[in-house]
Amino acid sequence: MKRIDFYLDFISPYAYLAFERLPRALEGLAYEVRYCPILFAGLLKHHGQLGPAEIPAKRDWTYRQVLWLAQELGVPLRMPAAHPFNPLGLLRLAWACARQGAPNRYVCEALFRHVWAADGAAADDPRRLTELATRLAPAEEPNGDAAKQQLRQATEAALGAGVFGVPSFVVDGRLFWGLDGLPLLRAHLAGDAGLEALWQAGASVAQGRGREIGGRGPAA
Repeated sequence: MKRIDFYLDFISPYAYLAFERLPRALEGLAYEVRYCPILFAGLLKHHGQLGPAEIPAKRDWTYRQVLWLAQELGVPLRMPAAHPFNPLGLLRLAWACARQGAPNRYVCEALFRHVWAADGAAADDPRRLTELATRLAPAEEPNGDAAKQQLRQATEAALGAGVFGVPSFVVDGRLFWGLDGLPLLRAHLAGDAGLEALWQAGASVAQGRGREIGGRGPAA
């Protein structure tokens, strides 16, 4: 049975939608999932990128699109009171609940729905976080060294696997990114005969010229 490492951050609405959609997207296939909460901001810093919410027009588009996607997929989604927010409390709580090496689906579901299905409540409200921790009964102290270290290690493992965004799925050394990557992930798990040629073709495109240094726009 193949294992999927599912890299996620509870700050991402796309990760939430992919989490909710995953069982149906892979229905009928044999697999297991290891849920790996990571710090998305750490990926952005490493790759020198801005997050979607840091670009005003992209921020507006992101929220409109995820609300529409949730409606189309039949997934309950309510924007939190403010976004982005500091997800460290949620990420550390997830790892504090990891009793068998990683947090299970029940824990991740509770954390995702705390953010995205809570009728506009603040995701990082201390009172709500305390109530959530009480309900989940973590095995470790969420703000203790062990949970912090596990989060750091998971984020480093994601970078080592080539992860650049969330949600990402890694299986057999291959990276599948995004909610819209789920059909491709399914094809891989199902042994699609045409996928190998496609995979190699996608990696064979020559590197063209990038942007010029100094903000002068794209190279001519």
